[in-house]
Amino acid sequence: MTFGLVPFQTQAPAGVRRPRAAAARGLEGVHRPIPIRAVCLDIDDTLIDFTSTAREALFDLIGRDDMWSRWQRTTDEHVARVVAGELAYEDMHAERTKAFFADLGALLDDDLVADLEHRRCARLRDASRLFEDTLPCLDWLCAAGVRLAAVTNASGGHQRAKLDRLGIGRFFDTVIIAGELGAAKPDPVIFHTACARLDVPAEATLHVGDLLEADALGARDAGLHGVWLDRALTACHEVRTDAGVHVIESLADLPELLVTEYRTPDLSAAPAPISGVDGLWSNISSRH
Repeated sequence: MTFGLVPFQTQAPAGVRRPRAAAARGLEGVHRPIPIRAVCLDIDDTLIDFTSTAREALFDLIGRDDMWSRWQRTTDEHVARVVAGELAYEDMHAERTKAFFADLGALLDDDLVADLEHRRCARLRDASRLFEDTLPCLDWLCAAGVRLAAVTNASGGHQRAKLDRLGIGRFFDTVIIAGELGAAKPDPVIFHTACARLDVPAEATLHVGDLLEADALGARDAGLHGVWLDRALTACHEVRTDAGVHVIESLADLPELLVTEYRTPDLSAAPAPISGVDGLWSNISSRH
């Protein structure tokens, strides 16, 4: 099934069944679409395939692939300190890498740590890549007239440079970075800041991210519409029906969700796609 850029129909054609969404229906079961004027998107592992490239960079550094969970734990601890204002972002990477190796029993001097971090960051920068569904989805959202924010729990302004380097920074009206704001998802402050900068109320804003707790449930609890991007297909039945959030398996499914469960701005006067990729923006197919 494909969905082109056409105005939202308030009533489905005869014989067409819309996906189940209790929050968007009245007591009589009549679909009552909620207008969505803005979409917030997480960056790493939502738009950009961060984990795969970060694991590759760590493997190049230490020659093994069984330390990723420990690396993530150490990173999360240090990023939390940056967000809390306890550690300067400029010092975070070196401190994190030194702590990681110390945890493995290797006490490294500052010069060696700096060299290792330089190598790791260069590898990560060179290997960074978008998911295949990212650009077509952003094209569709932009053509639909939806305001866009990138909302990340990262701690540094390098996220903006990464978005620009990968060619998608131009899509966003604002970029919200936890380390700069001093609040991280699922804190409602970061979601409400995004809404304020977009000048769109929370009830007309939808947030999409790859983490159930931080992204989808955090957005829901902040008054936004939460969508969990479950690329790994791990969602259980309870999440799909009882958590009050939508679950999609690809960003290619987001336009379908917006035109079946919500009401997007009038698409009749939508501008041409800005990516210049023919055939991708106007008909985004569901993976089903």
